[in-house]
Amino acid sequence: MTATSTYDAIVVGGGHNGLINAAYLARAGLRVVVLERRHLVGGAAVTEEVYPGFKYSVASYVVSLLRPEIIRDLQLARHGLEILPLESTITPLPNGDYLGRWADHDQTRRDLYRHSPHDAEAYDDFATLMYQLAWAMKPFLSMVPPDPISPSLRDVRTLLHLGRHMRGLGERQAHALLKLGAMSAVDFLDEWFESDALKATMSASGIIGTFLGPRSPGTAYVLLHHYMGEIDGVFRAWGFARGGNGAVSESIASSARAQGAEIRTGATVERVLTANGRASGVVLEGGEELRAKTVVSGIDPKRTFLGLLEPADLPGEFVEQIRRFRIRGSSGKVNLSLAERPEFACLPGPGPHLRGAFSISPSIDYLERAYDDAKYGGFSRRPYLDIVIPSMIDPGMAPPGRHVMSIFVQYAAFDLEGGWNDEKREALGDAVVDTLTEYVPNLRDSILHRQVLTPLDMQEELGLTEGNIFHGELTPQQLFFFRPSPAWADYRTPVRGFYQCGSGTHPGGGVCGASGRLAALEILRDLRRGPR
Repeated sequence: MTATSTYDAIVVGGGHNGLINAAYLARAGLRVVVLERRHLVGGAAVTEEVYPGFKYSVASYVVSLLRPEIIRDLQLARHGLEILPLESTITPLPNGDYLGRWADHDQTRRDLYRHSPHDAEAYDDFATLMYQLAWAMKPFLSMVPPDPISPSLRDVRTLLHLGRHMRGLGERQAHALLKLGAMSAVDFLDEWFESDALKATMSASGIIGTFLGPRSPGTAYVLLHHYMGEIDGVFRAWGFARGGNGAVSESIASSARAQGAEIRTGATVERVLTANGRASGVVLEGGEELRAKTVVSGIDPKRTFLGLLEPADLPGEFVEQIRRFRIRGSSGKVNLSLAERPEFACLPGPGPHLRGAFSISPSIDYLERAYDDAKYGGFSRRPYLDIVIPSMIDPGMAPPGRHVMSIFVQYAAFDLEGGWNDEKREALGDAVVDTLTEYVPNLRDSILHRQVLTPLDMQEELGLTEGNIFHGELTPQQLFFFRPSPAWADYRTPVRGFYQCGSGTHPGGGVCGASGRLAALEILRDLRRGPR
């Protein structure tokens, strides 16, 4: 065994959480290696030039949830991260009109007033409440979940702190927070608004990445989860990373390398080595062994515990909890290369709206019918679509005069009746293009290239079990000290020296990074080291 085979810590998986974890550990002076099976790092947050000159944010495509403390601690701006603002969210309507929410508050208010004077008046109050709730939840994002069943002294202090924090909320905020955990997004929004298009577009934030419809209980919390993102201190702000979302991962990787971390691509981990109940290293595909007293998994809980370890390494009850962990895939992704600028019928011609997002969510019933298709083993024939045109925001994403379009698609069931194959993948792509062409008449004829990712593709190519973009559904029974399992939500595992840092841990999915950071801080606490 050569000297380079031994490390202080091995991180399995070079997604954004794994890279963040490695960067913090290296920053504290540990000798760290990241092992990524693909040819590039980033997991689902990658930019690839799939066709010459056209750069796709292949899966993850916008930035909001990435924690400000991580950007600051790892000096990501110095390592190339630049976040450009998304100017608006436009919902085209079947009658040729649109609903717009803009960076300009007064413009948003005027647009809402066209559809409902009541909603224009209520919108500010709603936004204030959601800001207050996001602020109330902010401490949870940097908190290690306690064990409420067998609490340690530290857990007791955390629970007491939580109790005091909740008591400090106003009565209105506390009631709203409790309701969000149990209500559907539609029921919650019904208390505020009357415009169907507004409620549909806002409730879409509650279904992203879940196998639930907008009327399903629990989706109101997912809506709040997306409000907790912030850019430069502004909650609910969304942006686009110059160079695509792969630039986020590359900036983190650059920071990790600057701290001394080693990153290996094309390095598939077959299993974690254990001895006497403790992790001792990993075995790579091909038989190479690497040794370390600390091993960290940045992949999802099912792949971590059911794939990397032997069943005898884990308690039977814990294995059953992981098997029951809900991780159903529900979404797909379509990336297009376009010969010309897309022309939306509701807002033809150039304009700032093309530097924002478009939401194909004209009504609540539209979203619910899209869910029905997938609920019974299919994919949505008229899907919910969330669209950005990266080349309008960052011209370097496409050749001059050409464009790329990024389309998030919901719903597409992983367990498709009869299974996924090339024909069904193309049928999903056709459904997306057919739906969007109703709102963008020049779309079909301007398509030069098309990339379609099904949930199966996301599993096989990106390592997301069942194609679930959050490493596990963000439902109340899978949050905080239940994520991924009671008693093991503090980033530790039943195997000593083996930790988890992926999005299947608190606080959950999206390009957030809190899981990677918090896991690193817990590892350093166990090692009794502090950041330099």
